[in-house]
Parts: sequence; C-alpha cells; structure tokens
Amino acid sequence: MSSLLFGYSTFMFSPVICLVYIAAAVLPAAWLLHYIWKNDTWEKEPPELLLSLLLRSVISVIIAVVLEVLFGYIMEAMVDYVKIQYDYAYYTRMCIGEAVMVGFVEEFAKDIVLYKRTWNDPNFNYRFDAIVYSAFVSLGFAALENIKYVFSYGLSVSLSRALLAIPGHLSFSVLFGFFYGRAKHASNQGDEKTAKMDITIGYLTAVAAHAFYDACAMINSTPSMIVFFVFIILLYYGISRLVRRESKTNVPV
Repeated sequence: MSSLLFGYSTFMFSPVICLVYIAAAVLPAAWLLHYIWKNDTWEKEPPELLLSLLLRSVISVIIAVVLEVLFGYIMEAMVDYVKIQYDYAYYTRMCIGEAVMVGFVEEFAKDIVLYKRTWNDPNFNYRFDAIVYSAFVSLGFAALENIKYVFSYGLSVSLSRALLAIPGHLSFSVLFGFFYGRAKHASNQGDEKTAKMDITIGYLTAVAAHAFYDACAMINSTPSMIVFFVFIILLYYGISRLVRRESKTNVPV
C-alpha cells in the first residue's frame, strides 16, 4: 500500500504517531517564527494579533487550493501528454508555466490575507512589523502545507521540507515584507502611488523567487538541481542578512 494510506492509518489508529507526524511538520515553522519574533527588538507585536495571522493562514490555504484547482484545469487542457514524454523543451516550458502559476497563486493568497488583517491595524507602526506579519501568515501556510505532505508521504519528506520548503516560504515572505513596510510608510506620508508600487514590486519579487524555486525543483535535471541549490544558498544568506539589517535599522512608519 502507498505511504498515503500508511499516513492515514497511523492517524486513525495511533494518536502518538499522529502527534509525531504533526510535530515533524510544524516544529520547523515554529522555530523560524521564533527567529523572526526574536529579531523584532523594538516593540513586540501583541500575541493576539500574531495568533490571528496564524489562524488566517488557513484562509490563505483555502484561497490557494481553490485557485490552483481552477488554474490546474486550464493547464491540463493545454498540456500535450504525449509530447511531454519525448520533448524535453516542451516539458521544461510546462514546468516553468506551472511554477509561475503556483507562485502567483500562493503569494497572492498569503498577501491578500496579510493586507486585509494588518494594513489598518494601529499596531502596524514600525517597518519591521511588516516582515513579522508576513512571516506569520507565510509560515502558518507552510505548516499546514507541511502537515499535508507528511501525512501523505510519511516522515521521509520531513527533513527535506524542513530544510527547503519551509525556509523557502519564509524567504518569500521576507521579500514581500521588506516592500510592504516601505509601502506603509509611504501611505502614512500621503504617497499612495509609491505605496501601491512598493506592494506590487514586493508581490512580484516574492512571486519570481517562488516560481524560480519551484521551476528548478520541478524540472529535476542535474543542471536545474545545481542551479536550485546555488539559488537556495544565496537566498538563505541574503534573507538572513536582510532580516538582521531591517531589525537593526527599524524605524516608525
């Protein structure tokens, strides 16, 4: 039987193993949430606000699932399944197309929930707050996604996802949060044009990073995997430096 069935059988008949699966899925996201929260050194955000963002990440998952199903039907109608087996260039284009779609959909789902909850909240009064808020929505999304993968495929996927997928979601959220904080500052200064531009640039930057990540993983050739791991190393290094710098240079918005 498949690992999917094994996952559900352990869920149904062994609460202890179920808890182990959930812990393996959630703890990496929790550790990264603590990392971001610890770097918020100027004014800690209210726990009830952060909890609300985690809870609203469920809404972002629902939005993403609905949109991905709809776009999936469209892409399925466009795919030539015979050609995809023999034409590597065609297969590569399909992978890139799917990766771009997933990037647009998932980042939209996370960012719209983030915006609706935080943009007018009076606690959003420092630039680094934007990174904190974005990280909490994104890592809530990643934790839920990870639960699905761990229960579907077993603990064998938990390590790779802890090192790649979950930090990837955090990285995309930090990229958006960087621009989101600047957008809030511009809006408070009465510059709505710059605010909209910053939000758009942040969204497209996160989408580009997400799509590139997914495309390399989906193509799954030796060159694409080399590019993937180089990209991951550079991304993690850049994001960790960005978080530390934004924390140290934090300013009111």
